[in-house]
Amino acid sequence: MPQLFIPHKAKHLMAWQDIAITVCVLAFSYALIPQVILGYKTKKPLVAKQTALINSIGMAILAITYITLNLKFSPIMSFTGSVLWAIIFIQTIIYKKQ
Repeated sequence: MPQLFIPHKAKHLMAWQDIAITVCVLAFSYALIPQVILGYKTKKPLVAKQTALINSIGMAILAITYITLNLKFSPIMSFTGSVLWAIIFIQTIIYKKQ
């Protein structure tokens, strides 16, 4: 019978889930960078406020959840994604007024 990985019992091992989540969120964050730059260059809100706000809050909640699971890199990358979405949210507010 295969053994399950239990993070609190094997602190010296890295969960494969941590690697998978980190790689996926890294790709998502990388994809957001051109969006942030384009919003800055055009000075226009390019994403709906609701989309940016919900994604920012959701990514922050995921980061906290990953911390409770003792994952190492996933929370960092999820928090990074949350910050990028927050920047896009702020851009939609600032640039809508212009």
